[in-house]
Order: sequence, then structure tokens, then C-alpha cells
Amino acid sequence: MSLLVVLLEAVVLGKFGAALGAAIATIGAALGIGKIGSAAMEAIARQPEAAGDIRSNMIVVAALIEGVAFFAVVVCLLILFL
Repeated sequence: MSLLVVLLEAVVLGKFGAALGAAIATIGAALGIGKIGSAAMEAIARQPEAAGDIRSNMIVVAALIEGVAFFAVVVCLLILFL
């Protein structure tokens, strides 16, 4: 009976950990993209002539952050449901 309880607790803690990991990945991505946006706006305010280059670099970096965050959330969801 105690082995069954230990296994059930492990499953519940694993699912909780996966949900927590997905939440942390999402929050981290949101903070990262917010920081990129604010830094880009400050850079454009300082050098308006470089706005196009700054904007394109910001979009590339935001896409990379989104890709990593999406990968982390998918891995956490796979752990959660499998």
C-alpha cells in the first residue's frame, strides 16, 4: 500500500512540476520580449536614423525567444500528458 502512495505522489509531483515549468517558461519569455521592446524603443529614441535596423534585429531576437519558449512549453505539456 505504501508503494502505491509513493508512486501516486511521484506522479502528482511530476505533473505539478511540468505545469510549473510551463508557467516559468511563459513568464520568462514575456519578460524577455518586454525587455527587448523597451530597449529597442530607447535605442530608436536615441538614434532615429537606425530605426529600421533596430526594429529588424528586435523582431529576430523576439522570434528566437518565442521559439525557445514554445519548445519549453511543448516539452512540459508532453510530460504533463504522457
